[in-house]
Amino acid sequence: MNFSTVLDFIKAGRKAARTGWNGADMFVFLVPGSTFVVNRPPLLGIYPEGTKLDYHAHIDMKTVEGYVVPWLASQTDILAEDWVVFND
Repeated sequence: MNFSTVLDFIKAGRKAARTGWNGADMFVFLVPGSTFVVNRPPLLGIYPEGTKLDYHAHIDMKTVEGYVVPWLASQTDILAEDWVVFND
């Protein structure tokens, strides 16, 4: 599957991965936009407590180590044809 197709699945709340990725259990997913009220560091050192911040929707990745990190598609990812959608 190509990235254009899998992007629609991600937007619908599904998880996706590339078969060419080396790590088991790695996948990307959509984090919907939300409002966050500042109540702890590191944002508490930047904004006053209680400040409402609007987070824009974005794509995160679950890494092989179990971390969740912001993800930005590389040109290789965008042009790849080895994308798969997880059946939850």
